Formats: sequence, structure tokens, C-alpha cells
Amino acid sequence: MTDKVQPLETLSKTKPEEPKIVVNLRRIKRKIMVMSGKGGVGKSTIAANLAAGLALRGYRVGLLDCDIHGPTVPTIFGLESSRPEVNENGIIPVQVFSNLSVMSVGFLLENKDSPVIWRGPAKMGAIKQFLEEVYWGELDYLIIDLPPGTGDEPLSVAQLIPNCDGSVVVTTPQDVALVSVRKSINFSSKLNVPVIGIVDNMNGLVCPHCGKMIDVFGTGGVEKASKDFNVPVIAELPIEPKVAEMEDKGTVLQGLDHSTEWQKNFELVVDSVEKIL
Repeated sequence: MTDKVQPLETLSKTKPEEPKIVVNLRRIKRKIMVMSGKGGVGKSTIAANLAAGLALRGYRVGLLDCDIHGPTVPTIFGLESSRPEVNENGIIPVQVFSNLSVMSVGFLLENKDSPVIWRGPAKMGAIKQFLEEVYWGELDYLIIDLPPGTGDEPLSVAQLIPNCDGSVVVTTPQDVALVSVRKSINFSSKLNVPVIGIVDNMNGLVCPHCGKMIDVFGTGGVEKASKDFNVPVIAELPIEPKVAEMEDKGTVLQGLDHSTEWQKNFELVVDSVEKIL
């Protein structure tokens, strides 16, 4: 025999190849989940504005939309017609501006009205591919917009990113929303994901005629949940028609000029996430 046999000593020193997802996520300093116990509380609004707010402070930010059935991030940024490119590094996320890029299943649909009819394993596979194949480059923050609830998608992200740096839990003052937000806090706790804080969205409406605050959904429940779980309320955001209008038009970035009470208060959310870096 003339073939050379590699000594066992050499073989034992050969390092196993690291999983691609580990290599990819190593370039990201902080991974933050934005979650809610139920839908309709403005979670994607919080995630999109948080990513944009951090980017405007000079950080390199990625926003991953993991809401497979209801991807709204492309609409919020006015990017519904955009498509990600692919090169030797992987899938290149859509760039909003130089230090903010986003990825969503919404970019992959032929028609924005097309439903995504997938079972759990297909959704989990798509999320894994987003984390594994999307080339984010060097990031200070990856903001992950999760679908509502504590099912397949949030669990997949938490398992695929075992060192997730924290979660922001979004709710409204309604009792029905607070029942679910308490579950979200417990979910984060069981998966060892620190809860950065609660965002109390739609906290009242400023009357356009008299200027007084109207408690549309009641008060007190968010504060009670905060005390029960020892988790701070990091911002109270009023109902603001202007913010909804800008999202519908895809001009959310123009709203970061602090011209409304909502935008002024939202800086507290950005502050809280920035502190963990």
C-alpha cells in the first residue's frame, strides 16, 4: 500500500466544522426579540421603529421579520416591490439605508396578497434559513420581529439563538391583551431570555379638540403586570393616527422627527435597548 494514512494523533486535533448559523450569528453583537402574547398590539410597529431608531443613532442594525403569515415590515418601510439578492456570501437583505437592512418572507411573495399556507415544520425551516443563510455582515443589533403567541416561531428563534440578549414585550392596556403578555413574560423566563421591559402601546388617545387624554382601553393592568413580574414598563405610547398613516404609506422613517408624543415617548424604548450594548 502506497497511500499515506493520517496518524490518529493528527485526526484527534482536527476541529469539527462549526455550524453555519453559529458562524453567521457570531458577527452580530446583540440579538433582541420583539414579541407579544396576542396580535393587533403594534408589535411590528415597535420592532420597525426600534430598528430605525437605533440605526439613526449610528448603530449597524438588521431587522428580521419572522411573522411568516402576516409579514408587514416591507409595507412599513415602503419596500413591497424590493427583492433580496443572492451572492457567494448568501442571501443579501434589503437595505433601507447604509446601516439598516431588513429581511422578510414578504420580499419573497409573488403577490403581496398571496397567503403563506405552511405548517409548523416549514415555518421553522424558513426561520432557520433566515438566520443561517442571510448575510447580515457585522451588526451591533439584530431586531427580531416575532409573530404573536408562544408557538413554533418564537420557540424556533429562542432555540436557534440560545444566547439571545433580551426581549421587548409589547401590549395594550386591555385586560385580554394583558392575559397574553403575562404568558410572554413567562415564556421568556423559561427560555432564559432576559425581558428588557414592557411597551404599553395604545395607552390612551389625546382628544384633538380639548387636548385631554382619553383612556380608551382602561388603565392599571400594565402596571400590575410590571410589579407582579418585576419587569419595568419602558414606555407608554398613546394612540397616534399620524404614525399609522405613515406606516400605511411606507414613510415610517419620516416620522422619526419627534413631532408627535408617540415618537417622543418611543425614544425611551430605544434608550432601554441601547443600554444593553
